[in-house]
Amino acid sequence: MKNIPEDRLQISDLINGWIHRDLGEWDALRALFHPGGTIEVTWFEGLFSDFVDASARMGASDLRTKHLIGSPVVTFNGDKAVVETNAIIIAENVKLNLGCNSHNRFYDLVEKRDGVWKLFHRQSIYDMGTFTFPMGLTETDTRDAEKYPREYAALACLLEKSGFPVKRLFATRGSELERKMKAEGQSWLNA
Repeated sequence: MKNIPEDRLQISDLINGWIHRDLGEWDALRALFHPGGTIEVTWFEGLFSDFVDASARMGASDLRTKHLIGSPVVTFNGDKAVVETNAIIIAENVKLNLGCNSHNRFYDLVEKRDGVWKLFHRQSIYDMGTFTFPMGLTETDTRDAEKYPREYAALACLLEKSGFPVKRLFATRGSELERKMKAEGQSWLNA
């Protein structure tokens, strides 16, 4: 199959559809993934349909998030694509007056089915992050953050304090987990 600019545009629109999560547009968010699609991010792993429900619960909590999405880099193979996209996750807990900025890359496996590109599997690679203090400096116990890799320690700590714990290690820039994720992605793309 010849990849035409329309395919690239559809995938770009799909990736930018993450705005539906920030806006609480749950049905539109659900439409980004194929049925049975999965996601692995710091606070959630499993079916995307369950992630949308969990995101709605998060949206009703004291934790607020915003995702700034960059332009995706797309590698095609027929009706499959691997897509890597820079993003910044901005989060704050309004009761704790504590926030963070976390720089990550979404690593997506995308498929075109019945003429429509949708996400099949989303993972995240964490590059760096820092605490923010939306209402002025707030005392923070750094020991809470030290149990996580530095690249996503601020995000994980804020998630945990907000009731959304991080339960395992995730890929960070240059890590073995990132290399493994990308090798598996390429195997899937070329299968």
